[in-house]
Amino acid sequence: MTISRRRLLATSGSLALTGALAAACGSNTGRGDDTSGGGGPTLQQWYHQYGEAGTEQAVRRYAAAYRKATVKIQWRPGNYDQQTAAALLTSSGPDVFEVNGPTLDQIQGGQVTDLTDLFDGVKDDFNQAVLAPKTYGGKIWGVPQTVDTQLLYYRKSLLKDANVQPPRTLDELVDTAKALTDKKVKGLFLGNDGGAGVLGGTPLYAAGLSLVTEDGKAGFDDPAAARTLAKFHRLYADKSLLLGAPADWSDPSAFVQGLTAMQWCGLWALPAVKKALGDDFGVLPFPEDGAAGKPSVPVGAYSSAVSARSKHRVEAKAFAKWLWIDRTAYQEDFALSYGFHIPARISLAKKAAKLREGAAADAVRYATDSGWAQPLLWTPACQVAYQDALNRIIKDGANPETEVKAVVRKTNGELQRVQKKKS
Repeated sequence: MTISRRRLLATSGSLALTGALAAACGSNTGRGDDTSGGGGPTLQQWYHQYGEAGTEQAVRRYAAAYRKATVKIQWRPGNYDQQTAAALLTSSGPDVFEVNGPTLDQIQGGQVTDLTDLFDGVKDDFNQAVLAPKTYGGKIWGVPQTVDTQLLYYRKSLLKDANVQPPRTLDELVDTAKALTDKKVKGLFLGNDGGAGVLGGTPLYAAGLSLVTEDGKAGFDDPAAARTLAKFHRLYADKSLLLGAPADWSDPSAFVQGLTAMQWCGLWALPAVKKALGDDFGVLPFPEDGAAGKPSVPVGAYSSAVSARSKHRVEAKAFAKWLWIDRTAYQEDFALSYGFHIPARISLAKKAAKLREGAAADAVRYATDSGWAQPLLWTPACQVAYQDALNRIIKDGANPETEVKAVVRKTNGELQRVQKKKS
């Protein structure tokens, strides 16, 4: 199965803490290992199979340019997260590998190497939102590679025809979506399930809340959570939401074909939207809600990590630093030549030519100023409980206060469980 980078934000959290130990460990996938032209020890570097053409060739080119070690690339199709989870328990796994994490299990289990010293002098130049889930116990366990994010796309001409402005608050979003809805066009597309699957914690952060507090408790044990989530049922009851679109939220087809005036979608869709609509669109962060609210922009990042079982940990760390911290030209190439992503380094994101103007520049600013990433402690059990509750609120009109209280109890129990494991 080919995996696009967009899946990172679609599935983040559901991949964490699985502890799945598939039999894929050490399997030969038939990928054909390539070798860099370097000397020194041989390092095994693993990547999941990207969907964007040219990515595999690019990472092989980067490895071939390294001179202090011989780097063998393994481009691994299939369930990459299960493969790496199993391989990290053996001495035959990767030395350097990319990961949607590392997960809390991998860190607490001593399966990955502390990379904190690689960030000397550059830590503040990384997008702090994506760096936060790579940090645990005061140490950094992965180097963020690129930033993926989601935004609210809106069609300028349709808003102008309806005499409405781009929404800056959640109440304005509800009203604007209703005003834009007619027999042919819906006001807003949040996915074919009405938004429960993709939104995650985005509305909570828009209300000034969080999924997990800094002291490890549910971050939405607050009346504002129920108030905010209830507004999504208003969107559903008003019939302002597009449901049953040919493609789901991660595909911009519904937006560019005029089935909806606004759509929640990923940054990866921006080139296709611009090609179809020219300048007749803009992007916004998810609108704030309430007096403590603030714009909300979910971000995520695969990172480069080093196996604690590597026989060449020093050399593997040096290679990770060379590629993902020192070689900014490669980082920009990786982010923007084979898809559309934001470099993890803030300075690089600001000066990249493709991100300097228009909606792309707006997206960089939103991700930098208003980005939040799913906390390391947010477990799949928390995610399932929250998503199920949000689905009942949106579609069934379930009581938001009752639903939120139940998720808070579930979340606090989960958080106590996973934090107890570290002692």
